[in-house]
Amino acid sequence: MNVKKTARLRRARKTRSRIRRLGMPRLSVYRSAQHIYAQIISAEGDKVIASASTVEKSLRSSLEGTGNRAAAAVVGKAVAEKSLAAGIEAVAFDRSGYKFHGRIKELAEAAREAGLKF
Repeated sequence: MNVKKTARLRRARKTRSRIRRLGMPRLSVYRSAQHIYAQIISAEGDKVIASASTVEKSLRSSLEGTGNRAAAAVVGKAVAEKSLAAGIEAVAFDRSGYKFHGRIKELAEAAREAGLKF
């Protein structure tokens, strides 16, 4: 594994241990060069409550590209709506060791605007 990925995973592990102590559901984000994925995971960490990604046909059809900030905003809004429908209003934001910048920031802001609290 390369050094950059190892450092990111180390940061993610540190953040996740803090979130586990909070005992609340987490909004976990993963990004690749082409897509972005978001899921709400239960406080116990054993169940995915809601998820959205640019791979889904329903979201992809309305997007120009899947690896840009606009796509991240659509995914953030979608996961927030699904979460609220499932009865989850407050979550801990797990950025998986990525910088809070660009697509990650756009997804978080869109989820907040859609009514998710973190």
